[in-house]
Amino acid sequence: MGRELCAAMGNGGVFKKIGKSWSKLEKRLNDGVSKSKVGNYFKLEARNSCFTKELRAGLATFLTMAYIISVNATILADSGGTCSIADCSTTANQTVTPDCMILPNEGYQNCLAKTKNDLIVGTILSAMIGSIAMGVLANLPLGLAPGMGPNAYLAYNLVGFHGSGKLSYQTALAVVLLEGIAFLAIAAFGLREKLARLIPHPVRLACAAGIGLFIAFVGLQIPQGVGLVGPDPSTLVTITACSNTNPATGECLGGKMHSPKFWLGAAGFIITCYGLMKEIKGSMIYGIVFVTFISWFRGTSVTVFPNTQIGDTDFHYFKKVVDFHKIQSTAGAISFTNFNRSEVWVALVTLLYVDVLATTGTLYTMAEMGGFVNNEGGFEGEYSAYLVDAGSTVVGAALGVTPIATYIESSAGLREGGRTGLTAVIIGLCFFMSLFFVPLLSSVPPWAIGPSLVMVGVMMMKVVKDINWGKMKEAAPAFMTMVLMPLTYSIANGIIGGIGLYIALNLYDYVAIVIKWLIKMKRMVGREQNQVSATAPADSPIEVI
Repeated sequence: MGRELCAAMGNGGVFKKIGKSWSKLEKRLNDGVSKSKVGNYFKLEARNSCFTKELRAGLATFLTMAYIISVNATILADSGGTCSIADCSTTANQTVTPDCMILPNEGYQNCLAKTKNDLIVGTILSAMIGSIAMGVLANLPLGLAPGMGPNAYLAYNLVGFHGSGKLSYQTALAVVLLEGIAFLAIAAFGLREKLARLIPHPVRLACAAGIGLFIAFVGLQIPQGVGLVGPDPSTLVTITACSNTNPATGECLGGKMHSPKFWLGAAGFIITCYGLMKEIKGSMIYGIVFVTFISWFRGTSVTVFPNTQIGDTDFHYFKKVVDFHKIQSTAGAISFTNFNRSEVWVALVTLLYVDVLATTGTLYTMAEMGGFVNNEGGFEGEYSAYLVDAGSTVVGAALGVTPIATYIESSAGLREGGRTGLTAVIIGLCFFMSLFFVPLLSSVPPWAIGPSLVMVGVMMMKVVKDINWGKMKEAAPAFMTMVLMPLTYSIANGIIGGIGLYIALNLYDYVAIVIKWLIKMKRMVGREQNQVSATAPADSPIEVI
């Protein structure tokens, strides 16, 4: 018996039997689901797909976009969220000053930690709701989550680092809510494409690259990323990665390029790059996981749990591993006060513009990749997809996060064969499962997030190849759009600068067209008058009595 078993194993007989059994089981499962009500609803057979293929596609997409859970929460938490000077702790004989929100302060840091946990849950819930809605209502294999770009714009341009901007977090969320409602109306009335065409083509292309540079710049800085770039009194910015920095300004105090946290983050970036080079699914996650895992060990120079009271509190919460966190402060934190300021309406237009362009571009790209586009240039579920995207932004604002977007990482699922909304439903269920691991997700350090932000910037730069750099009327506005976003720390400034320069460079053409039209109209009027004069009867003689 043992000899026969060894012979069977030596010839691979056991593995072949296991493989055949698994194939039969998989076939029965796929046939059962395809012929069920679920299979008919998602049109599995009509789109030449099956349950296990959709399952693999959903898992692949989730792995490639799961980084947004920690990244989005970290970026939005940099704004301070709903935390204020009232949350700062102080001694009995000391008065609270606004500096407590910038300098290390135990009370304010505790509030930020709770806010970050709220934002993690808000990010997960909005991604879960948006992805499931995309699958059920539009029957498309696309994952949704808070978009990269709008989150940085809200955190660093509108609210500012730890509330140092011109708008409060509550007012900024009200802007996001209005933007979602406006996008919903635009999508419902079919005005999306017309609105997108109002923006000059080179500026549209440059926006993605400019936002990528802006996000990468954030990931390179000290508070939000790896700390390679910091302030300098002479040159504004300089290379840092210092072992000792000013906690208030981030200025280097000594040990340039000696920061162990930077070098650990750099290792994570290399891991991510290698994974993407080999087209390994989830490469963005692997770099984050490596850096985070090393940073969880206490007593090291790279630990995320220092031997302080705040570090002890964070470590105690981290040890729970599994915990369901209830949103305490960010859900429903919407205020329409200060809506009489110009910054509010500039922010509304900017977010709406970015949302319309990003959604339109991503949906059409994914539809082309999945083979959904028909001869007329549309695709099945297109109308519902835009409504879902806009409606998810409204839900996201209510949960305290930024506009929801369709993720380009959905291409990972399409490559795995995902062709129906069942893929999106599985993505949503994966986000649901992550709700119970908030203690782990809230313990991801900035130097683990920074490399992924830089990589997002790298991937967003690919659109520059479509810009006509040989034509100055297109190259200059595109360059102005890209360079102003990171250098002025404002996406809105880049868009306004690019459009303004485009109009200025094309002003001569516009004036020439108007002058030619006026000359043409004058000639036409002159010809009409001559014809009238030629056909008019001669004056009759006056009869004298």
